[in-house]
Amino acid sequence: MKFTPANPPIGSPAINRPPASGKLFILSVTALAVFFMPGIAQARDKIHIVGSSTVYPFTTTVAEEFGKTTDFSAPIVESSGTGGGLKLFCGGAGDDFPDIANASRAIKDTERKQCEENGVKDITEIKIGYDGIVLANAKKSFQFDLTKEQIFNALAKKVVKDGALVANPYKNWNEIDPSLPAEKIEVYGPPTTSGTRDAFVELVMEKACTGLAEFKAAFPDDDARKKECHLIREDGHYIEAGENDNLIVQKLRSNEHALGIFGYSFLEQNSDAVHGAKVAGVAPAYAAIADGSYSISRPLFIYVKNAHIGSVPGLLEFAEEFVSDKAAGPDGYLSIKGLISLPNKELIEMEKRVSALTASAKSN
Repeated sequence: MKFTPANPPIGSPAINRPPASGKLFILSVTALAVFFMPGIAQARDKIHIVGSSTVYPFTTTVAEEFGKTTDFSAPIVESSGTGGGLKLFCGGAGDDFPDIANASRAIKDTERKQCEENGVKDITEIKIGYDGIVLANAKKSFQFDLTKEQIFNALAKKVVKDGALVANPYKNWNEIDPSLPAEKIEVYGPPTTSGTRDAFVELVMEKACTGLAEFKAAFPDDDARKKECHLIREDGHYIEAGENDNLIVQKLRSNEHALGIFGYSFLEQNSDAVHGAKVAGVAPAYAAIADGSYSISRPLFIYVKNAHIGSVPGLLEFAEEFVSDKAAGPDGYLSIKGLISLPNKELIEMEKRVSALTASAKSN
């Protein structure tokens, strides 16, 4: 494995990535094409980060600060979804492969196995904070107050009706509960490759479903029942809107009858246009997510490829910046972006975990 610093091509056409803090991270088409040419090791002096759209705005904020305040180049950050990002990350070690993967859920055993099979045997998991998953709609529209059971009945592929397990028959919200509006169930959400989707089905769909007697009778095996409970309807009432959460927000701005599923930080950044649904009477807010009273919340992660420490300039220093108190602390600049800070004990543990990467750098 060889890394030799080199300047990026100049004057190439540019691809604009989603905005972060009003700025764009730009990667030339030429550089992107060359970077992923199989079998060719490309020299580079920039950290390459892929993965979760939820973690993307936090990582780009750290990347921007890192580029301003150090002698290292600002990292290249791409929003490819948790699953897609970990697939790239686990593809191998060396210049052709990313150094860090953003993830809105913990890495799966199957993904760790893929890493190991491709020679990526040592990776470091760093928890960066917590995030809530929200259902939101246009601010001028009805503000929902939903239970997890109502959300499940709106979005599940199969539901219980009149004591039987049936294909979801609900077309309008008031068919689930007369207190809800007589409007079409129309929800924009993430695809199956998204960590937000994984967390949503686990925290909402599974919680509402696995204990139902009809599902227990039809699927006595716990794993089979859990898998069935995770299935979302495919009849047009749930619309996959890609990995870009900003796109979902845009759709809500133009469609006042629809709801969208995305991370809390996007609600915070667009509070002028959208509001979050309450879940069991609790609105999605920083304090409610931090103290656990808002129940749809999950940890966020970055994964660092240990073999690249000491080879890719600034990789260790970037990880240190990410878990520093000025970035990830309760008054850090990431809290302004909507990241729910780790409790102090956990943050100290993550700082120790990053410090341990110094040994990896010395051994490479």
